Amino acid sequence: MVTVTESAKTRLIELMSKESLNPSEHFVRVGVKGGGCSGLSYELKFDQTRQENDQVFEDNGIRIVVEKKSMLYLAGTCLEFSDGLNGKGFVFNNPNATRTCGCGESFSV
Repeated sequence: MVTVTESAKTRLIELMSKESLNPSEHFVRVGVKGGGCSGLSYELKFDQTRQENDQVFEDNGIRIVVEKKSMLYLAGTCLEFSDGLNGKGFVFNNPNATRTCGCGESFSV
């Protein structure tokens, strides 16, 4: 399961509103792809079409869809949003990552 903090929820709803997306029809697709300086990188986008291998979760009022293969890497991950001095953006707190890059956008297991 992927969880969503209050700060991430607030920002996701703001972004969906700006793009005229309805949270009851659209969801957040979270995934992993090869690449990045640590070997794997995170993907985050809005979507409304479920695929055959998708797993669906709802946390803190946000529907999240993760493709089955990515779920192996993302189980237990918490999605946060930070707007602190070190930068602004979504942060993946992934307990499965053994190494991350300095920017936090890629990882390895």
